[in-house]
Amino acid sequence: MSLRKLGGSFPWVYGEGVMDLLGDHETVPGILSFGSRHVSPESPQKVFQETTAVTWEVAWVETKRSPEALAAAGIRPGTRAVVSKHRKAPFRLSPNHIASYALDDKAALAILLALAETVIEPWTDVYLVASAKEEVGALGAMYFANQHRLGALLALEICPLSPEYPVEDGPKPVILSQDGYGIYDEEINGELQAAATVANVPVQMATLSGFGSDGSIAMKFGAVPRAACLSFPTQNTHGYEVAHLGAIANCAKLLAAYLTITNF
Repeated sequence: MSLRKLGGSFPWVYGEGVMDLLGDHETVPGILSFGSRHVSPESPQKVFQETTAVTWEVAWVETKRSPEALAAAGIRPGTRAVVSKHRKAPFRLSPNHIASYALDDKAALAILLALAETVIEPWTDVYLVASAKEEVGALGAMYFANQHRLGALLALEICPLSPEYPVEDGPKPVILSQDGYGIYDEEINGELQAAATVANVPVQMATLSGFGSDGSIAMKFGAVPRAACLSFPTQNTHGYEVAHLGAIANCAKLLAAYLTITNF
């Protein structure tokens, strides 16, 4: 089965290993494959060992099933290929760090669930939304914002750890000032910083370039008038991500304070 990417994924991030093809009638396992390493200099694959990055166009999922069997399982153009479920279990890397594929989604959902338990009487109407298709245009967030006339949208995200950004690994959440889609709302950012002070949560501020969130995308295209983004530092974004548990917990703590404090 040939592959094409959605969002910012790269085949080398996942490596050769089990993928699941989400067929209409059956989930079919397969192996993400890049071909043999034992090739001669005349082989077209030789360049992928020495000079050229492997792309989705030259990778494939090997299922060892016939075209007829794949069709019977509902495998067709547009079928999603995802990292196999057994490879997605979170892994405790150290007493303070957790790692997993799709940790950005897992951690953000954990924060939302913590808020649902702790925030009883927020100072404004609050929707806790698990949005879909952020990587292909923030489609879930855009739809929700267009349906509900939101006054503001606060995105929960990862923050990439990279030498060009002044972001440290550890328990400090990151409030974004700007990303590749635009400038975040200064008033909300100021309120978040004030809430962090009250909650005794140290924070970091950052601007990012090759990055976007539900908040910045929805604001750029007019779905919301104001947006902010609270994030936790993460290594290996869009891959097997690693994050500090304290940063995830402090995101929930900061947001709980923000939603219950009425006077900044």
